[in-house]
Amino acid sequence: MIKFPILRESGRSECIDRRLQQNFECYMMAKRKLNGSEIIIQCLLEAGVDTVFGYPGGAVLPIYDELFKQNKLKHVLVRQEGGAVHMAEGYARSTGKLGVVLVTSGPGATNAVTGLADALMDSMPVLCLTGQVPTHLIGNDAFQEADTTGITRPCTKHNYLVKDVNKLASQLREAIYVATSGRPGPVVVDLPKDILIEEAPFETEKNQKSSHRSYKPQIKGDKKNIAAAVELIAKAKRPLFYCGGGVINSGPLAAKRLQKLVGLAGSPVTLTLMGLGAFPATNKKFLGMVGMHGTYEANLAMHDCDVMVNIGARFDDRVTGLLSKFSPNSKKIHVDIDPSSINKNVAVDIPIIGDCANVLGEMIQVWQAKKVKQDDLAISKWWKQIEEWRAKECLKYNPSTKVIKPQYALQRLYQATRGKDTYITTEVGQHQMWAAQYFHFDHPNRWMTSGGLGTMGYGFPAAIGVQVAHPKATVIDVAGEASFLMNMQELSTAVQYRLPVKIFILNNRYMGMVRQWQELLYGGRYSESYSDSLPDFVKLAEAYGAKGLRALKPEDVDLVIDEMLNSDQLTIADIVVDETENCFPMIPSGAPHNEMLLGPADEAEKPVSEAGMVLV
Repeated sequence: MIKFPILRESGRSECIDRRLQQNFECYMMAKRKLNGSEIIIQCLLEAGVDTVFGYPGGAVLPIYDELFKQNKLKHVLVRQEGGAVHMAEGYARSTGKLGVVLVTSGPGATNAVTGLADALMDSMPVLCLTGQVPTHLIGNDAFQEADTTGITRPCTKHNYLVKDVNKLASQLREAIYVATSGRPGPVVVDLPKDILIEEAPFETEKNQKSSHRSYKPQIKGDKKNIAAAVELIAKAKRPLFYCGGGVINSGPLAAKRLQKLVGLAGSPVTLTLMGLGAFPATNKKFLGMVGMHGTYEANLAMHDCDVMVNIGARFDDRVTGLLSKFSPNSKKIHVDIDPSSINKNVAVDIPIIGDCANVLGEMIQVWQAKKVKQDDLAISKWWKQIEEWRAKECLKYNPSTKVIKPQYALQRLYQATRGKDTYITTEVGQHQMWAAQYFHFDHPNRWMTSGGLGTMGYGFPAAIGVQVAHPKATVIDVAGEASFLMNMQELSTAVQYRLPVKIFILNNRYMGMVRQWQELLYGGRYSESYSDSLPDFVKLAEAYGAKGLRALKPEDVDLVIDEMLNSDQLTIADIVVDETENCFPMIPSGAPHNEMLLGPADEAEKPVSEAGMVLV
C-alpha cells in the first residue's frame, strides 16, 4: 500500500492528514486488483458483517489465510458445520442482521444442509459460503467434491456457483441482497478454490448497486386493499389479530405499529410460536400462543372470530388443525411480503402483499383519517366471551412436592429472569412448548426456536450465536436432554470463546414429545424413546472446564437457577423432572382447532383418529 505523505510543515492538523490518508487508501482500494478471498472479505465488511461462524478445510484455506491477515472480521470456530448454521441463525434472529457461515467443500457443505433447511422454513437471513473443488475438477468425483448447488437448491432461498472471479463481487452482493430482502432466507454461494486464488479488479459498493434482475420484493401494500381491510376490521363484531414471525423479521418498527393498530381496534391478539415477542405478552389484549399447544382462549377465539387479520404468519398446519374446519365463519385478511404464502394453505378475502411495518403504518393512517367508529357493544360481548375462555386457566397443572414438574421449573426461571436483559433459545420437543407457554416476551428478537423444521439440536448453537451478538446479556438455552446431545460438541466452542451461555436441561430421560405421542396413540409402547445411557451432565460440564449444577427436588430449583444466573461461565443446569408429564393443552392431530385436550382427563374422552395419527 502506498503511504500518502503527511506534510506537517503545512500547518494542517493531524486529523485532516489522517482523513486524507484514509481517502487516498479508499481510492487505491477501489482501483487495485484483489484475489477472490480478499474480495469476499471486502464484500462482507461492506455489508456490515462483523462475525463469521465456520470450520476450515482444504477448499477454503485461501479465505482462512486472508482472515488471518486482518482483524476487522471476527471468526468463531465451531465443532461441526451444522452448529455453524444454527449459530448464524441465532445471531441473525437476535439482531436482525445477516448471519454468515463459512464451510469447506463436500462434507462441510452437506453438514450445513439441515441448518439451511431450518433457516428457510423460519425465514432467517443467512449467507452460507461453501468451498468447492477447482472448476476444472467439478464433475470428476474429486476429493471432497459434492454437488452443493444441486443439494441445497430445495433448502435455500437461492444459490450460486461462482465460475468467474470477475463476477464474484457482484454475485456476493446479490446473494446478500436476496438473503436479507423481502422474506429473508438462506443463500448459498459455492466457491471453487481457483476462484479464491485468482485476481480481479475490485470496486467498492459505492460504485456497484446491489440488486437482483428479477427479485424486487413489493414493500408497500395496495392502497385499495388496505382501505378495504380497515373497513372490514371496523365493521367486525369479533375481530382477531393473528400474527407471526414476519412481524419480527420486519423489524422493531413493525412491532410498535402492531401495538398501535391493536390499540385503535381494541382487538385481541394471538401469536404463533415464531411470533412470540411481536406483541407484549403482558398486554391484556394478548391471548397467548395459538396452535397445537397454544392456549384454550387463543384457539377458540381463532375459531369463533368473524374477522381474522393475519400479519406475517403462514397458516401453518400446527395452527390450523383440521383445515376444513379452521375458523369457518371469518373473513380473512392476510398481510405478507411473500406472495407465495398468500392463499397457499387458506383462502383469504383480502390479500395485502407488502412489508409488515409499511402496511401496518398505512393501515393506521387510513384508520385515523377515516375516524373509524366500531360496534363497541359487540366488541364488549366478544371480550366477555374471551374472559370466559380465559377462566378455564388452561395452563394450570398438578403441582408436586416430591418431583420437579417441568412447568414449575420454567415458571421459576421466568420469574428469576423477568425484567432482565435475557434471550431464550430452545431445542425441540415438550420443553420447547412449555417454554413458549410459561415464558412471556414483551419485546421482539428475544425468543429463538426452530418452528418450521423442528430441528433437535438447534437451541444450544443458536444460544452461542446470540451470546456472540450480545456478550453482556443473559442467554439461556431451554433444552431437553435428547436434543442437547444432538450438538453437545459445541460446548468446546462456548468454552474457547468464554461465552457464558446457560443450558437449562429439563431432563426426563425420554424423547418427551415422542413418548407423549406413543402414550396417546400407541398404547404406551415406548419404542426407542427412552435414553438408557445419558451422561452425567454435571461431570460433562466439568470435563469442558464449565460449571455443572443439578436439581433433584422442587426445593432445589430456585437455588440452582440463582447459581446458574450468577455464574460468569458456561453453565449446565440438569433439572431432573417428572418423566411422565405430558404437554397440555393440545389440539389432537387431525382434530379441529377448537377441540382441545386440556389435561390427562380428556385423553380417554377424545381419542386421536387414525387420520390424525398420520399427521403426527
